[in-house]
Amino acid sequence: MENPVAIDLVEFLNASPTAFHAVDEAKKRLKSVGYEQVSERDDWKLEAGKKYFFTRNHSTIVAFAIGKKYIAGNGFYIIGAHTDSPCVKLKPVTKVSKGGYLEVGVQPYGGGLWHTWFDRDLAIAGRVIVREQKDGSESYAHRLVRIEEPIMRIPTLAIHLDREVNDGFKVNKQSHLAPVLATSVKAELNKPAADNGSVESGSSDVKKPDGKTNTNQKHHPLLLQLIATQLGCEPDEICDFELQACDTQKSVIAGALEEFIFSGRLDNLCMSFCSLKALIDSTSSESSLRDESGIRMVALFDHEEVGSDSAQGAGSPAMLDALSRITSSFSSDTKDKHEENHQPKMHGGLVIKHNANQRYATNAVTSFLFREIAAKHKLPVQDFVVRNDMGCGSTIGPILASGVGIRTVDVGAPQLSMHSIREMCAVDDVKHSYEHFKAFFQEFSHLDAKLTVDI
Repeated sequence: MENPVAIDLVEFLNASPTAFHAVDEAKKRLKSVGYEQVSERDDWKLEAGKKYFFTRNHSTIVAFAIGKKYIAGNGFYIIGAHTDSPCVKLKPVTKVSKGGYLEVGVQPYGGGLWHTWFDRDLAIAGRVIVREQKDGSESYAHRLVRIEEPIMRIPTLAIHLDREVNDGFKVNKQSHLAPVLATSVKAELNKPAADNGSVESGSSDVKKPDGKTNTNQKHHPLLLQLIATQLGCEPDEICDFELQACDTQKSVIAGALEEFIFSGRLDNLCMSFCSLKALIDSTSSESSLRDESGIRMVALFDHEEVGSDSAQGAGSPAMLDALSRITSSFSSDTKDKHEENHQPKMHGGLVIKHNANQRYATNAVTSFLFREIAAKHKLPVQDFVVRNDMGCGSTIGPILASGVGIRTVDVGAPQLSMHSIREMCAVDDVKHSYEHFKAFFQEFSHLDAKLTVDI
């Protein structure tokens, strides 16, 4: 049977090859249903019953809906996820020539299953800083770019050149992860002619007549031309970029019974999508926030895969700053006084993750609240504990719990091939996650009022 939530997730995944694109897609969806963008640089003039969002670095986004009955000191009901996934990012200097091939210098991001990146048709996406001329003055634009055609590939050796490869392929991330862009001969023949009629060498970093630096020493002219063509600018107008290699294979609903989703970036765009859709749908009608006394929030952070310690990661003050600024909009008191008496709350998901050593932030109270919502809506839940003889991963949960004082339950949808270039999850789990998150936003304030822990 067709699952509209899963279909919508696949559309979200296919629009989001990078964290930048995921945030951009989230912005479009929020704006289309009346969420107003605010800037961290400006003073916030917020109103009860209204909906807002802000971005940081265009790779982290926080959206929130303020209950009509909200007063300073009431709770925040937050679902957190992350926009980044393990990938192969382009280096600041990508120009590599070896063995008659033009290669692109890359570096691994996060803890990926790197052998899955070999022999895949790869494209490029990310953001670019472009120099522009407007009204006779120079300015700079932040532009997202996506080349969808397969322009690169990381090849493996033929079996007769590596007879032991099937006994275990150990990836050398420096020498093996080298995407091939073109052959040197073909690239030379296709170089654009310079203004004086000669052929560009692409090897000089001298100053041009206008004083700007030629970037061709850092990158193959062919690569710059591909990016410039996609952006509709000239190669020498590209000042800098933050790009990554992307699998060209689309996300799909698959399996003999169409019960699975095959895709890259399910960790963690699946939970990002489900939480975002739940917030949007739980605040879609005029009466949605009429009886709400708290604030419903979704926070989608960057850099979880590398520890969250960045200006836009969960370890940054982004969350605390947002809570403080929202509270101060409704009170002349400081946020410090508010925090001593009212702790914000965060919940959602399908699998409850437990760890006695606090690698996950779940405790008995938060898991109980999570289960109560599931029981009321007849939603399945599962428990996960890592083996005692194995190391345990972690999430943004403990970071937010310790940094902000949020009561937290760590949850997520099950998946296979996690951190592979192509991951796999169940269609039903997408629907369950969305329904659970939506129920959380709609009912948590009433359920939490019935439970007292610190008397």
